[in-house]
Amino acid sequence: MSPSRKHSRDEILAAAVETAFDGGLSQLSFGRVARRLGIADRTVVYYFPTIGDLIAHVVVMLGLQLQATLEPAFEGGAAEPIELVRRAWPALTNPEADATFGLFFEANGLAAAGRSPYDAIVPQLVEGWIDWATGYFTGPEEQRRADAEAAIALLDGVLLLRQLAGPEPADRAAARLGIVG
Repeated sequence: MSPSRKHSRDEILAAAVETAFDGGLSQLSFGRVARRLGIADRTVVYYFPTIGDLIAHVVVMLGLQLQATLEPAFEGGAAEPIELVRRAWPALTNPEADATFGLFFEANGLAAAGRSPYDAIVPQLVEGWIDWATGYFTGPEEQRRADAEAAIALLDGVLLLRQLAGPEPADRAAARLGIVG
């Protein structure tokens, strides 16, 4: 361990995200992050006092990465959910995005199973996604929100199929749903 090298909160968070990519969110720990950086566990705890704090920040970082992936496709807005999903599909099916979606769906599964802190974090993240996507639709607020919910439900469903069954079944489903030609 290198006591002379100070690590910033952002560096520790980046290492935590990398650690999650390596072993999954369920295996994320202070010790694993500290070992990645060659520091003491207490340094990680200094910035993230509980494992829940660390996990929450990692999950938020994943959400921001996913938004950054989607934003170029969403620019210009859409009149219908399927239109937005069609534009986003090429970016979302890039094999480099699969690892991020894998962690995102792991967090969702842990939340659905009632595991703390995921059960509190993930619903907030999903709500934030819906609020964010609402801004890309036109029309009255209630309709824009319903369109955002529909677009996210459609994306999540086909992307979950991609994670579980592979790209080919997801591509077939996307074609059948009219996402791709």
